[in-house]
Amino acid sequence: MRAERQGPGIKCVVWDLDDTLWQGTLLEGDDLVLAPGVRSVVGELDDRGILQSVASKNDHDLAWAKVTEFGLAEFFLHPQIGWADKSASIRIIARELGIGLDTLALVDDQAFERDEVRYALPQVSAIDAADLGGLLDLPRMRPRFVTDESRRRRQMCQADIQRNRAQNESPGSREKFLETLGMRMTIRPAGELDLRRAEELTLRTSQLNTTGRHYAYEELNDLKDSPDHLLLVAELEDRYGSSGTIGLALVERGPDAWLVKLLVMSCRVITRGVGGIMLSHIVRSARRQGVRLRADFVANERNRMMYLTYRFHGFREVAASGDVVLLDHDPGVVRPFPHYVEVRTSQRGRGGG
Repeated sequence: MRAERQGPGIKCVVWDLDDTLWQGTLLEGDDLVLAPGVRSVVGELDDRGILQSVASKNDHDLAWAKVTEFGLAEFFLHPQIGWADKSASIRIIARELGIGLDTLALVDDQAFERDEVRYALPQVSAIDAADLGGLLDLPRMRPRFVTDESRRRRQMCQADIQRNRAQNESPGSREKFLETLGMRMTIRPAGELDLRRAEELTLRTSQLNTTGRHYAYEELNDLKDSPDHLLLVAELEDRYGSSGTIGLALVERGPDAWLVKLLVMSCRVITRGVGGIMLSHIVRSARRQGVRLRADFVANERNRMMYLTYRFHGFREVAASGDVVLLDHDPGVVRPFPHYVEVRTSQRGRGGG
């Protein structure tokens, strides 16, 4: 297998169809059969929480009917079947899933198609279908932990698709639609059973991550038990089901001031107006304790929305050291929770932590 480019973990594998997912060419009337090992690879990627899609130059209706006949349609999100360049199809898939191009991999039997993608989208990994046997062993295909939420990631994304479709069909404003969702957010200290998902959030999320810092399980476990720190997680559910753990915050607690070391939100909930709720909760908690609140922020090319979230909640820049900007909160600014979200707090974490 061609040496794998280093990079973040793969979040989505995009499959070609002819002579890749199946053996034979659909429009040439071949008697198609699934490529050896494909079904087990698709199932294992799904269990690991790696999403999957299709980018194929083919007749859409005929090709999708064949995917359905093979019993694989449920695994593929936002499939792109038509005559566009593979790079254009991959751009659409990344946009619809809300993930970075550097977390996608294309599996394709055609060298021309792989090279076209490498040229147009050098961030994307392009893998020869002939190397399918080693796909699951690639380091970027092997997340350190596989959590319950990993195994449900596809189903949660499919719920997102239904939710977005309902919003597009809603005749009222975006806020009116959000009111219909019946959203409930629970914020609580992280427990032992939350730590694998917490590590995963720091590793997978760069767009809604205030510092870009990655925390390993062992480090999070120490912080969970530290009297000088507060490690919080947030869960979200609505009428379409649970979105799982979608937020993580780490607060360093001093006697006179608290420092938000990290604030992470899942990109999957970016359009649901819940991005500032954890910060509002921390602001209120600091105010009840009578302490000053500050926050670290490290800018990158993708996380400006988190900076704007801080500014909206009354934070301003007061110092900088290298890449780290120190923000200070105006205690007179306390934003209310959105009226369309029921916010619940708990003092107990999962697993008794």
